[in-house]
Amino acid sequence: MGNSKSNETLLMLIWAQSLIALLGSLFYSEIMGYVPCELCWYQRILMYPLVIIYGVAAIKKDISVALPGLILSGIGMCVSIYHYLVQKLPALADAGNSCGLVPCNAEYVNYFGFITIPFMAGVAFIVIFVLHIILMKQQGGK
Repeated sequence: MGNSKSNETLLMLIWAQSLIALLGSLFYSEIMGYVPCELCWYQRILMYPLVIIYGVAAIKKDISVALPGLILSGIGMCVSIYHYLVQKLPALADAGNSCGLVPCNAEYVNYFGFITIPFMAGVAFIVIFVLHIILMKQQGGK
């Protein structure tokens, strides 16, 4: 199988992306002191298991064991996109005010005027989801 090394590399990239996202979220909460809002917690719940799921898949060199990761990253994409829209669209900003102790429309960071924490999480979920789909296609849908 000629794609074997390429598949292993993509699997490691997926795992690395999930690990970076986990470490990034812990950096913002534990080092920077940013208290996660309710939607941030949902994204963490969806992201953190991906490190284990894709770690096992990388060790076994088998993407088929990581199907739960595809599902979690797909749901995570949706949550992140919704959270970003709550932050950026005035029509949804009110929904973010009723989000618990920390308002979900709060922006702890806003790099370049558009990169917020949910934006970064969304990119991570999208990268994981898309790379997983590419790996499945390369392996013939296994």
